Amino acid sequence: MKFLVTGAAGFIGMHTARRLLDDGHEVVGLDNLNDYYDVGLKHARLKQLTPYSAFRFVKMDVADRDGIAQLFKEEQFQRVIHLAAQAGVRYSIENPMAYIDSNLVGMATILEGCRHNKVEHLVYASSSSVYGANAKTPFSESDRVDNPVSLYAATKKSNELMAHTYSHLYSLPTTGLRFFTVYGPWGRPDMAPWLFTEAILKGQPIKVFNNGKMQRDFTYIDDIVQGVIRIQNFVPRRDDKMGIDSPSENIAPYKIYNIGNNEPIELMEFIRAIEESTGEKAIKEYLPMQPGDVPVTYADIVVLDNVISFKPNSRIEKGVGDFVSWYMKYIAGSYD
Repeated sequence: MKFLVTGAAGFIGMHTARRLLDDGHEVVGLDNLNDYYDVGLKHARLKQLTPYSAFRFVKMDVADRDGIAQLFKEEQFQRVIHLAAQAGVRYSIENPMAYIDSNLVGMATILEGCRHNKVEHLVYASSSSVYGANAKTPFSESDRVDNPVSLYAATKKSNELMAHTYSHLYSLPTTGLRFFTVYGPWGRPDMAPWLFTEAILKGQPIKVFNNGKMQRDFTYIDDIVQGVIRIQNFVPRRDDKMGIDSPSENIAPYKIYNIGNNEPIELMEFIRAIEESTGEKAIKEYLPMQPGDVPVTYADIVVLDNVISFKPNSRIEKGVGDFVSWYMKYIAGSYD
């Protein structure tokens, strides 16, 4: 099939596009290559995709209404995996308009492109951040998500509402995936695995927020990609009762799934895994909780497993080891 993968130079986007290409699909990868973090890393990720003859890269912002509309018209994609977004909970406090443009306007242009060009299935990235201040764990797709604690989370919840509207009004099949703390090789420099590994190897202190009393449902990138690839084959129907549906009698072809490891890890345990992989001890600077953060994330994945017979299950020791090994090679210039 012919896929559009937005955010193709991003962490999850690159891995997803490569898996689709390995499976024999044609992929158009779209990314604006912004400078939120090192653009060199984004170019290095793209170099993993350019050897494939079935891959073509388009540099474009998802908020470019005319450009996106023309791209959809020319390419006639069968399926779309929309992973492009302005990422980062804390950065949304500093630069909120970047999230409005990328996450809201960008989602609208993708929905319009899918609607007008009869795309079979739109799979898009939501986030565990939508659960916000929810106290009940594990987080279930049936939980109310009305208390976001960051603008990033609010935009992701908005994406789900927008998708439901298009599914209901235009019968566009959409599936939202609530990712839980994705990590692994080619991960982002602003996330804990990279920040901790870099600081530990340099003998610099690491910032441990909430005095280390944090739990995250760390989910390895290979498990995330496996979930994305499997779920895009399960196209929602109006009469499908699995997952999260419209409360109306005329159920929309719309689904939401958690993708997480279903096993929260203490932050201190995650740090110990990095110490073991690097062979160095961390210098810890204990700090209070940061605005927009939550103390725990924990995915209920029963619905996902019922649909695709798959549960993420990579152990933290393997995942962290793989990341540290990749990081050391990348910093050494092995991927130039």
